[in-house]
Amino acid sequence: MLRGRDFRRLLTARVLSQLSDGVFQVSLAAYVVFSPEKQSSPADIASVLAVMLLPFSVIGPFAGVLLDRWRRRQVLYVGNLARFGLGLGTAALLLAEAPTWLFFASALLVTALNRFILAGLSAALPRVVEQEQLVTANALSPTLGTVAAASGGGLGFLLHQVMTPGPRADAALVTVAALLYLSAALAARRMDRDLLGPEQHGDRPGLGQALGRAAAELGAAVRHLVRDCRPAVHALAAVTAARFCYGVLIVVVVMLARYTFNDPTDSAAGLATLGQAVGLSAAGFFAAAVVSPWCTRRLGLAGWMTACLVAPVVFVPALGLSFTVVPCLIAALLLGVVTQGTKICADTVVQESVEDEYRGRVFAVYDVLFNVAFVAAALVTALVLPLSGRSVAVVVGVAAVYALTAVLYLRAARRRPPTGTGPAGH
Repeated sequence: MLRGRDFRRLLTARVLSQLSDGVFQVSLAAYVVFSPEKQSSPADIASVLAVMLLPFSVIGPFAGVLLDRWRRRQVLYVGNLARFGLGLGTAALLLAEAPTWLFFASALLVTALNRFILAGLSAALPRVVEQEQLVTANALSPTLGTVAAASGGGLGFLLHQVMTPGPRADAALVTVAALLYLSAALAARRMDRDLLGPEQHGDRPGLGQALGRAAAELGAAVRHLVRDCRPAVHALAAVTAARFCYGVLIVVVVMLARYTFNDPTDSAAGLATLGQAVGLSAAGFFAAAVVSPWCTRRLGLAGWMTACLVAPVVFVPALGLSFTVVPCLIAALLLGVVTQGTKICADTVVQESVEDEYRGRVFAVYDVLFNVAFVAAALVTALVLPLSGRSVAVVVGVAAVYALTAVLYLRAARRRPPTGTGPAGH
């Protein structure tokens, strides 16, 4: 598969784009959560996530209509080029110590484009690999992207550690991210304009008409999903619930890193601990990419997804209830494996079940579900989590949600199993 030039170029564009995201996200965390002069709470984190993710949850499905009309290669090229400009603008706002709302507005645009680009990457993947390679491609491509994002986070963290905390350091990190966005745009430009689809039809309406019909066409995609792709619906429901649990645990880890595992006044130490957790999760993502093709051949897509939902029922309370550093870091590693394993299965089920003309819109809906689940998790956690991050009820509650999701998904998958079971199933 890696011998294919087109797949390698798409993979390069993804890796560079998500590497940039990692650096950018660390700059946001350093500014919003780990600034020495600020005392952040779970509610603050929830507010930031709501500002950055919920607006895209409104426009995301309409972006899917464009993904099914615009050349996806152009989306990757122009989108990353726009993020380059926005990144430089965000850095200027930090240096000027502009009002916080301006900073968030600029960051919002970068993040919205990020979700748009990721949906385009997922929709384009079947255009550069054979159908029997989809499971392996889904194990490799999104996982390497996630590892790249974590590596970008590590790079951002190292740069932050050697600089004096403050607006200059935050602006420097954002500038590095902007330059990496430029490299991602140039990588996308190397691909043929028509390579990634969609197929162009002469009877397609103009852009204005297309946007006017966006709501109706989104409804058609959702009806196609519900009527003809029940296994995909079940997979999306399961991966959304898993994303909710992951969001809750992310907020818990951030609060533990800032206020329990380290001196609350030592923001650098808190960021370092968070970086370790993120790095171990990235290692888990990579491990999932290695084992998922083998596991889907042995267990099938539904079996491997169920295993990934059942495992946290055991290890989340077993390791998390100690509220100490080492067990929580081990849990972060395992959480990376099961979270990415679940997503690999869901991506494959959606790609195998949904027709190409609907795929862009369905993946845009997929991203919306991801965003809403993550923000909802942060909002719910903000209501119950103390500043220290220590809450037995939250940890046990997450394990219970995983258990319920596993039971419901297994029952649904037995009634309507996915059509594919990985490479061995074709």
